Amino acid sequence: MLHKIINLTVRDVRFPTSLEQHGSDAMHSDPDYSAAYVVLDTDCGLKGFGLTFTLGKGTEIALSRNGPFSPFKHTSSGVFTACVFLSEDQMLKEGYPAYTTSCAWLGYPDQQLKQLCTDALKSGWTKFKVKVGADLEDDVRRCRLIRQMIGPNNTLMIDANQRWDVDEAISWVSKLAEVKPLWIEEPTSPDDILGHATIAKALAPLGIGVATGEQCHNRVMFKQLLQASALQFVQIDSCRLGSVNENLAVLLMAHKFQVPVCPHAGGVGLCELVQHLILFDYICVSANLSNRMCEYVDHLHEHFANPVVIQDAHYMPPKDPGYSCEMLESSVKRHQFPEGDVWKLHQNK
Repeated sequence: MLHKIINLTVRDVRFPTSLEQHGSDAMHSDPDYSAAYVVLDTDCGLKGFGLTFTLGKGTEIALSRNGPFSPFKHTSSGVFTACVFLSEDQMLKEGYPAYTTSCAWLGYPDQQLKQLCTDALKSGWTKFKVKVGADLEDDVRRCRLIRQMIGPNNTLMIDANQRWDVDEAISWVSKLAEVKPLWIEEPTSPDDILGHATIAKALAPLGIGVATGEQCHNRVMFKQLLQASALQFVQIDSCRLGSVNENLAVLLMAHKFQVPVCPHAGGVGLCELVQHLILFDYICVSANLSNRMCEYVDHLHEHFANPVVIQDAHYMPPKDPGYSCEMLESSVKRHQFPEGDVWKLHQNK
């Protein structure tokens, strides 16, 4: 029996992460992690949930530009039973490897970086990403500090968030080669396919790969990046690409070109969503964990009904049906912009 959608609600939910510099990078000095949050009601009582991630003002643009269906279009909602894919004992027992970005946001002072790295190492983390791109001298200093904290055998990545042009990216990253980063993420404009290819070719002798894709909005851009050998790590984004199907197409292309998929998940709800995609990739597509890992940021999971579970720096398979994007109603009410209690308090200061 088919059920009808009888109501659709869209809400602007924002978290004041800028107050503590969570999420800060070379392009976004004071981001407030936010979401256009969609709830679908059906005539049988079943609910569907969807969201698209923004940095605050982007929610207004999404809703005003394309109407209330825009966030729904860019994420999956309804019932998606992840557990049907979870037949592999390895994933159930060990989980999918993750790396952390939470230790080295650009706005964090040195003492905070040191403490966060110390705590992460004690919790089993071995893969760390550092935000770079604002100041070369400061980048060299901070990357040296992080490398000293995590040791020579753990993995380090760097992320410029599209800050440079092509020649600047090559020059800047070459000066950071001493800390032995595995990749440089988003070194230039995400639309510049041939620019990424030039950067990748120039950095290959240094053993540094190019990772990009979080801003790619369709499979065609990924096809061109792969054909041009412009990236060594594919970074799908569960919200940026339109729907689960578009993400699956990219997973299949990446497998054809034998390029590992290391999804982007630095935003509210992205970890919850992308865990389903990486499990599908491993179990149904790649069957390979070599050079594969998924981003994790330790922020805002407490606002979700089925938050992601991390054990020993691995994503553990979710046990509940759905796409894990249902928010707690109490959190939505408190953080709804601009009338939620959190924003009323913030505006009165």
